[in-house]
Amino acid sequence: MNENEIAKIVVDAAIEVHRGLGGPGLLEAVYEEALAFELESRGLSVVRQKAVPLVYKGSPSAAPGRRATASFAASAGRSA
Repeated sequence: MNENEIAKIVVDAAIEVHRGLGGPGLLEAVYEEALAFELESRGLSVVRQKAVPLVYKGSPSAAPGRRATASFAASAGRSA
């Protein structure tokens, strides 16, 4: 399966979740659960909330793959 075929499956699954649950308004975890279900039911393997390494301007993130922490957000406003 190539990346275009995978992308079509992902988009179709996301549209199905949107139709099934409606538009915005639910917690992210609800949409994540539904999307994982749809992807797995279409034969894709799913790893949820996988940590990924993140380096921004040479500085590694303290929490790879997670949202920016307050200290990172505060330091992001500094000019170089």
